[in-house]
Amino acid sequence: MSSKVQAIILAGGQGTRLRPYTAVIPKPLMPVGEHPICEIIIRQLKDAGLTNIVISTGHLAGLIEAYFGNGKKWGVNITYVTEDKPLGTAGALKLVKNMDEDCLIINGDVLTDLDFKAALTYHRRRKALATITVKERIVKTDFGVIAMNADSELVDYIEKPEHKSFVSIGVYLLSRQCRSYIETDENIGMPELVLRLKDKGKKVCCFPTKALWLDLGRIDDFMASQDFFEKHKNKFLKIPKRSR
Repeated sequence: MSSKVQAIILAGGQGTRLRPYTAVIPKPLMPVGEHPICEIIIRQLKDAGLTNIVISTGHLAGLIEAYFGNGKKWGVNITYVTEDKPLGTAGALKLVKNMDEDCLIINGDVLTDLDFKAALTYHRRRKALATITVKERIVKTDFGVIAMNADSELVDYIEKPEHKSFVSIGVYLLSRQCRSYIETDENIGMPELVLRLKDKGKKVCCFPTKALWLDLGRIDDFMASQDFFEKHKNKFLKIPKRSR
């Protein structure tokens, strides 16, 4: 993958769902195994050939910058933009100067083995202004679901139904033109931005993936991520095999 493709890690959130931990540690520095989650992401970006990285910071920004510095330790070049006020997952993109023609945007709390190269190739082949990476999830209901009519008569009784849907895994491919659809200092999330693009008649595509994925935004998911990471460690990080 060309080094001219920029990667932007969104790390400005306050991590309210992970309190009290995130009162003193920014969410991107929360450890998964022996590494902060954001370090795992940076290592993966490096392995994919993405060495020009911007980290968008806000909450406890100084700790993030102190840990990652200029990125030399990981063989990448890291610069920072800082939100003086919350701008949402898309608003911070307006702060990035000299944005490349195509950018990979990733939330700073995502654990995945997504093939970044394949996602970028798809985005470019489809000539999309924005591409959302999506994964099919099965949501199970633990109760019997009742359907009834206006007279409270039984229509159907479904025991513990399952519902399949595609969800965003927090990784996006955006063309530089997307910035022109964000107002200066506007607080806007990625869902609002891609819907705005769609409403303007721009092409927004979805990239379905079967990649491993876990969102570390909640305490239960963060706790589950420890065993999940250890079980699939070689898929998340390229670990050299020991010689016999």
